[in-house]
Amino acid sequence: MADFAPKSIVVTGGCGFIGSNFVRHVVREYPEVRVTVLDKLTYAGNPENIAGLPSDRVELVVGDICDAELLERIVPDHDAIVHFAAESHNDNSIADPEPFLRTNVEGTYHLLEACRKHDIRFHHVSTDEVYGDLALDDPTRFTEETPYKPSSPYSSTKAASDMLVRAWVRTYGVRATISNCSNNYGPYQHVEKFIPRQITNILCGIRPKLYGDGLNVRDWIHTEDHSSAVWTILAKGRIGETYLIGADGERNNITVLQDILRAMGEPEDAFDWVKDRPGHDRRYAIDSSKLRRELGWRPRYTDFSEGIEKTVQWYRDNEGWWRPAKEATEAKYAKQGQ
Repeated sequence: MADFAPKSIVVTGGCGFIGSNFVRHVVREYPEVRVTVLDKLTYAGNPENIAGLPSDRVELVVGDICDAELLERIVPDHDAIVHFAAESHNDNSIADPEPFLRTNVEGTYHLLEACRKHDIRFHHVSTDEVYGDLALDDPTRFTEETPYKPSSPYSSTKAASDMLVRAWVRTYGVRATISNCSNNYGPYQHVEKFIPRQITNILCGIRPKLYGDGLNVRDWIHTEDHSSAVWTILAKGRIGETYLIGADGERNNITVLQDILRAMGEPEDAFDWVKDRPGHDRRYAIDSSKLRRELGWRPRYTDFSEGIEKTVQWYRDNEGWWRPAKEATEAKYAKQGQ
């Protein structure tokens, strides 16, 4: 079967961290593709993330994926929807789950219905957190066959959205694929997230903060590798299939923090311990061999220390981008004792 070659796509959440990096990737690598970014511009969606991209290639529509009338106006002129939009911060989901149900479940439903009505290709971007967590001494990794076992309001709503996609493929014949990815890092990530929080703390003269015992393991991937994998799945993936995206980047939080401290010329013990979050998953690990074997994808950013150094440099060079959100973010964490 020939590769799917869309000429116009909707990217939901395209002003967020991962979505905006995907938009930039598409604009750079596929000059024939036109992108409509649909973003509600909540605190995590920043139009500055796509600033400077050519206006004849990228259009921003500010709106809600739950707005069926808006989708009816936008979707028919496109070949595909790539769905990044999500409420995604675990701490926020614990404090107030309701927005996660609305955006992650109801929003996905409305997008699927629009794709069903207009026979539009749909790619759903999900998370490895739907699988729960692994023990630190467990030699296995998540695969596409791993049973779902979400442990937070966030991951449970993402699991629900994955199931909706599968049902719409089977029941209605929607042309959809799913990807579940490990933790991303790179430019344009909000300062509430682990890596940019530590980097910007150091830049502000604040000691970094580490949850719990620091042994929680995440499987890190540079957002540029995530972007190339999503496009590969959109172009070559088999309809109805799920593909796990990972770059073999398992590291515990204390090691990541030490990498950041080293990259910034700080002592490896120059941080403070803070209380753990409720229900904090211990370990995530991705087996992406299906994606590599079937679709020929490979990650480019396999040296984590090099990736961290480039990420640190981006935050050094773009203080005007992250500084406005920093004070409020730290005030919120202080309230939580973190």
